[in-house]
Amino acid sequence: MSGRRLRRVAVALDTDDRETFGRWCSLFGPRVGVLKVGPRVFLRWGRTAVEEAAGTGAEVFLDLKFHDIPSTVAGAVGAARELGVSYLTVHSGGGRRMMEAAVEAAGGEIRVLAITVLTHLAAEDLEELDLPGRPGTRALGWAAAAERSGCSGVVCSPLELASLRERLGPDFLLVSPGIRFEDSGGDDQRRVATPAAALRSGADLMVIGRPLTRAADPEAVLAALAAAGA
Repeated sequence: MSGRRLRRVAVALDTDDRETFGRWCSLFGPRVGVLKVGPRVFLRWGRTAVEEAAGTGAEVFLDLKFHDIPSTVAGAVGAARELGVSYLTVHSGGGRRMMEAAVEAAGGEIRVLAITVLTHLAAEDLEELDLPGRPGTRALGWAAAAERSGCSGVVCSPLELASLRERLGPDFLLVSPGIRFEDSGGDDQRRVATPAAALRSGADLMVIGRPLTRAADPEAVLAALAAAGA
């Protein structure tokens, strides 16, 4: 592929091996817009992992999904500011006051993204949690609450992108995991779409992990993402 950075791709760096993490940073960091550090990596290597990811020139997405009382979340977001990350996540289920506290603590330095309905959940899972209704309906309601709370955007499955984009307008960030290529095998994500479909539906940023990091030919996958418009 060309030297163009794929600004609409966030690579999920989920591994238990420090050497693998470093190799992925070196391979993907100069080529994509964002590297995502989740709990698996952060709990192992903490600040040093964030610093290594940031050193590639990519923005860092700290995906720890804060969900606690407002003061605790505000303190966590304040600590994240010291790391220099560009994005972080909170759970919209924590409610308006918690999200507002996160946004205030971010101080305009971090884009706070609210998690809506996780991509492994289907209607029967919500029913079991006493949250009846379709995932798309709940995601839309929680996304609207996140917007009112001042969040920069939300994380949602690709299947909710079009309705959220129509409701929330062009400036609200829509970040979508659950990106799978047509030949990807099954895994624990259930509400998924291809990169081209996600981009058509309004994704600003696609979070891609295993289909890219575990690919036999990552360069070919990057080229396919570039051809899709990422």
